[in-house]
Amino acid sequence: MTSRLEPGDQAPAFSLTDDTGQTVSLSDYAGRKVIVYFYPAAMTPGCTKQACDFSDSIETLRRDGYEVLGISKDAPAKLATFRERDHLTITLLSDTDLAVHRAYGAFGEKKLYGKTVEGVLRSTFVVAEDGTISHAFYNVKATGHVAKLRRDLGIAD
Repeated sequence: MTSRLEPGDQAPAFSLTDDTGQTVSLSDYAGRKVIVYFYPAAMTPGCTKQACDFSDSIETLRRDGYEVLGISKDAPAKLATFRERDHLTITLLSDTDLAVHRAYGAFGEKKLYGKTVEGVLRSTFVVAEDGTISHAFYNVKATGHVAKLRRDLGIAD
């Protein structure tokens, strides 16, 4: 069982490739608030809904000082197609070996159609300016999650 992060824990550092081939590190956002979310697969219905919700909310999130990083196991080329197809405005990162997923506890056992399988746990983390986790949400629902997150963080429309 992968251990889960809790508020107050240090956010695991990472450097991953984005959909343009550039390296993006969590340390690039030092001193800023970052929403890091993990999703199972680009261009699937739930993941598309969630990514579009984050993109639609990016201006109000930025107004309140937040950046958004979406992480999946998809290759950068697939992420580029995802961004273009759905006009996404958030940063998409590739974690093909799942090392960052595991560091955040976003990969492990889950129920899928009544069976226990190993896979990506749809999860969201808010990293505070000091690099610690301020919020950790596991097994979130794709639909309505961004609205709930905004309410939890006190971010108005």
